[in-house]
Amino acid sequence: MKSWIRAGLILAVLIICVACTMPQAQTPDASKTEAKESRTPDKQKSGEPKMDPLSPEEIRRVISTYQNRKPKHWGENTPGVKQRLDTGEKVIALTFDACGGTRGSGVDQELIRYLEQEQIPATLFINGRWIDDHPSLFRELAANPLFEIANHGTQHRPLSVNGRSVYGIRGTANLEEALDEILENQRKIRAITGKQPKFFRSGTAYYDDVAVQAAAELGIQAVNYDILGDAGGTYNSYQVKQALLHSRPGSIALLHMNRPGSGTCAGVQEAIPILRKQGYRFVKLGDYNLR
Repeated sequence: MKSWIRAGLILAVLIICVACTMPQAQTPDASKTEAKESRTPDKQKSGEPKMDPLSPEEIRRVISTYQNRKPKHWGENTPGVKQRLDTGEKVIALTFDACGGTRGSGVDQELIRYLEQEQIPATLFINGRWIDDHPSLFRELAANPLFEIANHGTQHRPLSVNGRSVYGIRGTANLEEALDEILENQRKIRAITGKQPKFFRSGTAYYDDVAVQAAAELGIQAVNYDILGDAGGTYNSYQVKQALLHSRPGSIALLHMNRPGSGTCAGVQEAIPILRKQGYRFVKLGDYNLR
């Protein structure tokens, strides 16, 4: 009897051992399944190409988002418009506008030569009309690593979603016109250089907050200044020099490269050696974050 019981126990143990070595049917772990399912869309999303900010679909989306919003701010210091470099380092960003048009398509060749000879980096805000008048020079400037090309608009108009004007210059009439003012020249610059400008300055440097927000949705940052360097090319050389000497760490200076014969070039030439002795160096906007 005892031998029979012992044999039965041995047989039972053998059956259990065999069962343990056989492959087990896996019951899905709900938490793991949910985690896997939740990760799948993220992987697909991260693998998708970014929407081209100049695509009709993206522009329609932005217009749909902002077209019924009413602006609350208007001017040069509109919220969202960057005025300075976000740094305490002794650096200054010299920015030069080329406004284009009948009275704004000149070329300050002496100024350009000086920047090149002294190896002074600068950001050039170029208007579409100026590009049309100087296509070869524009390509040369865009190919020069010393310079960063930015967008100064298509028709040099204040950026408004409701037709506000300043200095006798009519602003864009609505959101679509405001975006056209930016994007037509954005396309032109990208077609020529292969690069998408990151920064935009409106004609007259006036904006409303809705236009600024809509531009930001398309990856375009509105930029002004904290140093009025030459007041549209109307300052004499002494005034330009004194304006630049008021720079502080992180300043953005607004000057012009389309007004030969103005005081801009001479004032820049007088101010830069002094600023260098004070420990300042010169940078492009894209070298730093802005605020």
